[in-house]
Amino acid sequence: MWPSYLLFNKREDVEASDGENSDLVESYPCEQSPRDGKCHLSALPCSHFVEVPHINQLYSWDCGLACVLMVFRTVGVDSCDIQTLAELCCTNSIWTVDLAYLLQKFSVSFSYYTVTFGANPNYSGETFYKCRSVGQEEICFLILCGKYIAIVLVDQYKLSPSSQDNVFISDRCGSNSDYTGHYVIICGYDTATDEFEIRDPACSRKHEKVSSTCLEAARKSFGTDEDLLLISLRKSRKPDSPSIQLSRNDNINS
Repeated sequence: MWPSYLLFNKREDVEASDGENSDLVESYPCEQSPRDGKCHLSALPCSHFVEVPHINQLYSWDCGLACVLMVFRTVGVDSCDIQTLAELCCTNSIWTVDLAYLLQKFSVSFSYYTVTFGANPNYSGETFYKCRSVGQEEICFLILCGKYIAIVLVDQYKLSPSSQDNVFISDRCGSNSDYTGHYVIICGYDTATDEFEIRDPACSRKHEKVSSTCLEAARKSFGTDEDLLLISLRKSRKPDSPSIQLSRNDNINS
């Protein structure tokens, strides 16, 4: 568990660092001190939860699409359903970059964090792409400030090893005895219990909580590349027409 004073100290450490964290640091709520003129942490709540409607995946491969649809419903995009998203992707092999292009197409503000650019280095030219790891403390701050939710790629077995009877086993990246790729949404955090609230499209329960230790192990498992889509909760602009199909190659040059 991270008590409030420890979170605040961690925040000061982040402020003192340079370069790679600047894009997230600018998102944190802060106030300018009249004493030293520096920006210091504004008071953050001990817990914060965003009401994200739960949507179940339909098949073993569309957990990411269900997460995108949950994001859409949260930010007020009501012009499509999960079948429409599947048609736009034109494949049942869904990768994080596919989810990124769906968010971009419907004008949702987000950033894509990963530790690798994957098979196609041309993706690095996309403005939403950020090649770096996002720390657990950073995720806590971003959730507590009330401005973000996140879609994360996890190893499903490490996320819920003791409750597999209640989940739909996904094979987003293919599955074997060591790794089962799966997407979930992080939409809350409680410092008192050190637990994140998530929405799991494979689970029948609408509200799920997971310890920070469990989530960290699941999202940093080998195979996830620590993929994280950080979603801004500000209102989205009017989306493009969903009738145009998405293509990984087309979007690189768009």
